[in-house]
Amino acid sequence: MTGTHQEISYIVREPHQKNTKLAEELFSMKQAQCSRRFHRQIPGYRMSPLQGLPNLAAMFGVGGIWTKDESSRLQLNSFKVLGGSFALYRYLQKLLGLSGSDTSFEYLASQEVKDKVGDLTFASATDGNHGRGIAWAAKRLGFKCVIYVHSETSVRRIDAIKSNGAKVVIVDGNYDDAVRQVAADAEKHGWIIISDTSWDNYTEIPTWIMQGYLTLLAETQEQFSGVGIVKPTHLFIQAGVGALAASVIGFYHALFGQDAPKCIVVEPDKASCIYESALAGDGKPHSVGGSLDTIMAGLACGDPSPLAWEILNEDADAFIKVPDYIAAKGMRMYATPLNGDPLIISGESGAVTLGAFASIMQYPGLKELKEALGLDKESQVLFINTEGNTDPIHFRQIIWEGANPVPKEYWHNL
Repeated sequence: MTGTHQEISYIVREPHQKNTKLAEELFSMKQAQCSRRFHRQIPGYRMSPLQGLPNLAAMFGVGGIWTKDESSRLQLNSFKVLGGSFALYRYLQKLLGLSGSDTSFEYLASQEVKDKVGDLTFASATDGNHGRGIAWAAKRLGFKCVIYVHSETSVRRIDAIKSNGAKVVIVDGNYDDAVRQVAADAEKHGWIIISDTSWDNYTEIPTWIMQGYLTLLAETQEQFSGVGIVKPTHLFIQAGVGALAASVIGFYHALFGQDAPKCIVVEPDKASCIYESALAGDGKPHSVGGSLDTIMAGLACGDPSPLAWEILNEDADAFIKVPDYIAAKGMRMYATPLNGDPLIISGESGAVTLGAFASIMQYPGLKELKEALGLDKESQVLFINTEGNTDPIHFRQIIWEGANPVPKEYWHNL
């Protein structure tokens, strides 16, 4: 089923037997526990909260709304450090011949390791959060880091990367141009690319990054267990190149198989490469061009990761693309909670899923989508707030000044 209303376009797949083999291979609970064992030993680690919003759930007529809040993860305002740090961990283990065993963070940061592996430089392209996470991990392990950003990246995000010791290179063009440029320069200089997107003959490190994200999912399931919930019924997950979405969806399909939650992928309409790949219907990843000019900087990607797409093509249930004001709406909803619900600080990329869900529940024109997804009073809906206030000026423009408002014709009173 496909449709468009209120500038929101959607694809809902017919129920089908899913092939979970790849998900089970890459994203098992055993792998999640491995990732979590590594992250737990990092100085400053603590479990991020799973926030319940019961009053918002009652307003929208669902059983529960839950947000895994990554806004304070290791004081970096984003989940991204989980993937980048785990990829560095795995890469160093491989160089040292220690793959298959647990290695301490303290040992990897030691002079003994530097003497064995030599003077390494890690490099990546980013819209902000991924690069900051790589820079943070490289600095703490004692290695050099070079991060490529595109020309529209905000000064605040660039400064955050620099504050973690990385050299920043600004590339004319969009995020995908930065990816291509860092790949060329890394080959020339002998740098190690730590990218969350895959390409031909480059899948191992992106796989490690996606496996690093499993820490937050192992935590989430432990937290759900603590409140008597076996699993969410619905996952709304944002996508850029698709790495996080594939990790989340892969994890739940590895854990629950055909009984996995219903999985909905949400993207900006100006950078909807996953949606367009699903719309093409040929099983192949498809790119979108242009400036990718969206306020959701962390999702402004035109080329999907082929590895991530393989998971999403098999296991996602629906794909949605939305305009920027939907993300801004989600930010304001988190920042002005109903009485009794927690306040959550969320950036544009973190809040778009809540904004999309709210629109589905509010607008009569999306009733068919709501019913196709089976959103009702029994639903337990999970969101991941992937970032906090990573760009304070833009955050205040949206929350204080009302930037990117919902068009008046779409206002609706519950």
